[in-house]
Amino acid sequence: MPFEDRRQAGRTLSRALADFADQDPVVVGVPRGGVPLAFEIAGAFGAPMDVLVVAKLRAPRRPGFALGAIAEDGTCVVNEPLVRVLGVSDEELSHVKGRARDELTKAVLRVRSRYPVIPVEGRTVILVDDGLLTGASAATAARVLKGRGASRVVLAAPQATPEGCDTVRPEVDDLVLLGPPCGIETVERRSVDRDTTDDDIVELLSRSRQAEAVPARQVNIRMAEVSLPGELTFPAAPIGVVVFAHGSGSSRLSPRNAHVARSLNDAGFATLLFDLLSPSEGADRSHVFDIPLLGERLRSATGWLRLQPGCASLPIGYFGASTGAAASLWAAAEEGSDIVAVVSRGGRPDLAERRIAEVVSPTLLIVGGRDAAVMELNEAALGGFRCEAKLEVVPGATHLFEEPGALEAVAARAASWFAGHLASAADVA
Repeated sequence: MPFEDRRQAGRTLSRALADFADQDPVVVGVPRGGVPLAFEIAGAFGAPMDVLVVAKLRAPRRPGFALGAIAEDGTCVVNEPLVRVLGVSDEELSHVKGRARDELTKAVLRVRSRYPVIPVEGRTVILVDDGLLTGASAATAARVLKGRGASRVVLAAPQATPEGCDTVRPEVDDLVLLGPPCGIETVERRSVDRDTTDDDIVELLSRSRQAEAVPARQVNIRMAEVSLPGELTFPAAPIGVVVFAHGSGSSRLSPRNAHVARSLNDAGFATLLFDLLSPSEGADRSHVFDIPLLGERLRSATGWLRLQPGCASLPIGYFGASTGAAASLWAAAEEGSDIVAVVSRGGRPDLAERRIAEVVSPTLLIVGGRDAAVMELNEAALGGFRCEAKLEVVPGATHLFEEPGALEAVAARAASWFAGHLASAADVA
């Protein structure tokens, strides 16, 4: 399908989906052909766009037919009746699955190394495919989105076969097509899939995220004894605000925290990164591990944040790294604290051990699988919480999460945790 035809198809689908535009949807494209259409729809609605990486189980002698599909989280759906009709043996099916997993691994690495998953919990998702031949890819993607907590999945496609419609209907809440079901040849002829490359997908995601990007505002946080620089990023209609507490030897300019903050911005959160200490204070190593002092700075910054335009009623979460995680727990344990959730990255909860039992904010501890010493400290601290607390391990990651994909995994887990707790708090408010 030529580029202009893709744009037209996307715009026509946008008009057909107009009833869902006011539901603050996330638009998700099914690679490959669904992504150009999703890009047009997201642009028309001013909505965030993501992809859900799916690899088709292509029939050995009819590659246009999908025997099923495997999604990026491992979900696998096989159309057993089609397997029998096409006479695919168990050995052939196993070979097909192996090829699909290889294809999936490469695609996930290419996409997720730069663009973490946008959380969909409690939100309407418009899932876009370029055509439903067997419907396997779209059905698998819809099942994954439901598993991630989407409140409603609307599947949109220009055309579909009757069999494709039958496959997807049990998995979705709404199905939007541009015409009645049609024959296999029509769906194959109008498919965008073969004209869309992996490079196209990455480029469209990049353009979409850049369009959503919000410039950071440099701020000065005045406290009783010191004034500290910070960076406040405030997207339109944020779900909540996440305040970052950096670790020892770091600052608001930490590239790792900045990376996570951008991912949270993409997911609809405002973020505040600020220096916990002045330059002269930071030169004294005793201050770097003064958790009561750092916790009080975090509390003061939270009070300052509450006075900023648009922030008074927003739920607030803390994201702490290393010693900053201890400061986050210390501040969240203060009597009367209204911090809704805490996430720790490679944290030192042991430094706030005597206050852990007083924390009421649901807390997620994220540790690298190869960070043995910190893993042990977090496992020991986990038993001290009386509130909801969870430990998640990023396999193969070391303390700084420098391995490919490790920091993206942290960002995705943090976004999901904050989405689940801050969004619920916003609904109550």
